[in-house]
Amino acid sequence: MSDVKRIGVLTGGGDAPGLNAVIRAVVKSAVNSGIGCLGLEDSFDGLLDTNRSRVLLPNNVTGILRIGGTILGTTNRGNPFAYPGEGGEDVDYSQRCIDTFHRLALDALIVIGGDGTLTIGHQFFARGIPVVGVPKTIDNDIFGTINCFGFDTAVSFATDAIDRLHTTAEAHHRVMVVEVMGRYAGWIALHAGLAGGADVILMPEIPFDVEVVADRIREREKWGARFSIIVVAEGAMPKGGSAMVKQEARPGYVERLGGIGCQVAHALEKLTGKETRDVVLGHLQRGGAPTSWDRVLATRFGAAAVDFARKGLFGHMVASRPPDIVPVPLEEVVGKVRKVPLDSDTVQVARALNVCLGD
Repeated sequence: MSDVKRIGVLTGGGDAPGLNAVIRAVVKSAVNSGIGCLGLEDSFDGLLDTNRSRVLLPNNVTGILRIGGTILGTTNRGNPFAYPGEGGEDVDYSQRCIDTFHRLALDALIVIGGDGTLTIGHQFFARGIPVVGVPKTIDNDIFGTINCFGFDTAVSFATDAIDRLHTTAEAHHRVMVVEVMGRYAGWIALHAGLAGGADVILMPEIPFDVEVVADRIREREKWGARFSIIVVAEGAMPKGGSAMVKQEARPGYVERLGGIGCQVAHALEKLTGKETRDVVLGHLQRGGAPTSWDRVLATRFGAAAVDFARKGLFGHMVASRPPDIVPVPLEEVVGKVRKVPLDSDTVQVARALNVCLGD
């Protein structure tokens, strides 16, 4: 067992339902093991100085299991290895963070975040900081883990939205295009599309031909179906094209995708002559209370992270490999994307149901 007496915990990147559940599990598991817990505010910004942290006790996390967001805050500009300076240049504050880690008398750092946050955590591990990673993304695309908390909540919300759009689409004989999140992988689009009975699902893994999509709509008309539901991931792209960038990347940020739903809707209206509307679910997928499934997974992740720290399994990420939570080396995770396998059972089911995937 590792001699860990005080751990720090931070959340980074975009928020996801279940973050607070992880924090709660970390704090309760740590304190119950005789380990002190310090919450670092606003991701790695919390290591820039000693005033960006606070002691966390079980009474500080009471009632947060069901709440979305994160009580510790998060930031997309907090890469201490390339922090945006006032003049636009990148400044390396990593040593300052390492010094703060030691001044706070921390023995381990639990980093909860997506690929960017985990990459930074891996860099700090290489610099001697004992790090345990916890994967977080509603896109479910972190390599090395089968499941990520927040995904089930996002899919549930998107499915409910599709259900609601079915009624207006059918009443007005419209084509409804629903744009969901999914920068590099189509997990949300595929699962919400299947659960919501979509007729077309467009994902980043399969470049689409809008003519093929239009043909499916015309085919449905021949069957007597006077409406269609199309689910498209924000990172979906036409054959020979690229993902639609809504805003170019700024220092410390990733590029912002969006607009593919509107583009698809406009093209289909011209090709089919049917009234077509697009709906962008956007950040609504990130908000609200986590589902029970996400609460349980997040709780298991938080408890496992403390257990890994106690066992000295640093430089690893907790990962879901049903039915177990297992350690996976961060070096095997960072810089990779877990895409939807085109030969997966879920994709094959979609094809068996004659769902158009745009190809």
